[in-house]
Amino acid sequence: MPVAASATSAAAAPPPQVSVLLQQALPNAEGKTFTSQVVDFPPGAAAMPHRHGRAFVYAYVLHGAVRSRVDDGPATTFHQGENWFERPGTHHVVAANASTTERAKLLVVYVSTTGDPLQADDPHS
Repeated sequence: MPVAASATSAAAAPPPQVSVLLQQALPNAEGKTFTSQVVDFPPGAAAMPHRHGRAFVYAYVLHGAVRSRVDDGPATTFHQGENWFERPGTHHVVAANASTTERAKLLVVYVSTTGDPLQADDPHS
């Protein structure tokens, strides 16, 4: 049941804002694309539970603190300068600003199959 509560909380929270920095086919890895984004979480913002398909994902906290939980693992709060990665197929159950008063920002890097969507929300998880 905790997963459903996370989905409900994310639905009520403002969503993060995503800005693409670079999206480029990898010349030395045919069929793969490199994408970098800044994900800006306003105070109290949370993303819906989601998946990144077959993409490998790396996240680095640029500012503030972000609470994250993948699959059945524990929720962890990552602070400025800390990072994590997600293997292809991972279910990102919680992605939220840990603060209700300060912004948080992530640099997110994907290596994905060219043409695949980078994120699919899973609000019923």
